[in-house]
Amino acid sequence: MIKSMTGFGKGEFISQAETAKVEIKSVNHRFLDLNIKLPKNLGFLENKVRNYIKERISRGKVDIYITHRNTEEGEYSIKYNKKLAEEYFKCCCNIADDFNVANKISVRDIAGYLDVLSLEERAIDDDKLCESVMYALEVAVNNLQNQRVEEGENLQRDLLEKCHYLETLVAKIREREPLILEQYKMKLQEKIKELECDVDESRLAMEVVLYADKICNDEETVRLDSHIMTMKKELDSKEPVGRKLDFIAQEMNREANTILSKSNDLITSNTAILLKTSIEKIREQIQNIE
Repeated sequence: MIKSMTGFGKGEFISQAETAKVEIKSVNHRFLDLNIKLPKNLGFLENKVRNYIKERISRGKVDIYITHRNTEEGEYSIKYNKKLAEEYFKCCCNIADDFNVANKISVRDIAGYLDVLSLEERAIDDDKLCESVMYALEVAVNNLQNQRVEEGENLQRDLLEKCHYLETLVAKIREREPLILEQYKMKLQEKIKELECDVDESRLAMEVVLYADKICNDEETVRLDSHIMTMKKELDSKEPVGRKLDFIAQEMNREANTILSKSNDLITSNTAILLKTSIEKIREQIQNIE
């Protein structure tokens, strides 16, 4: 089943001690482009997260947002910098002596100076952090993939319908060719009659054969049928096929251009234009496929 490159997924790991949340979104991109945003204390997990995403996703611009919060009671501690407090106190005493003023400094004053007291989050074991974050990441990626598969099913149905329409256009071009030859033969016969000249039947037949060779689309229609069949087969593949489908669509467009350039029949030309337009719509849809 094909997958779209567009989707969103969210995952959480919640316990009494911690909460880890992961949000992931993806949009179309020619290659895999990862953008991972996580807090500093989770920086050591970036490569692990990146490698995990690469195993699950092959194409798309993927943004991953990871947050973590320690919810355990007593998660913070206050650190007292005694040496810095002593320096502040000495400075205050020196100022009082230098200016002959009363030194009324209090404990609250000293504690209020910069960096004397600092709030620190208690460290959590790295292995425990890794386990909770990777769990939330797996849930988020699974949810993302479910959306991508669902959208992929819609794309598959639409592309199969478009392939069926291409088949009807190719059949119309193929059926039109004998009629074009018959019309050409009749025009030659009418022209000969107008000119009141004798032309050998073999010569007339040769002219029709030469014209048939000139306008013949057998090779192009056979290749188009083959490309359409290949595309329908690839749409059932379980592997990423976006690039392959894009290449097939390019080859289809090449054959349609050839048919259009060879045609001097209005109906065939209009059909070839519809063919090109439909192929372009297919190419646009394929840009959404992983």
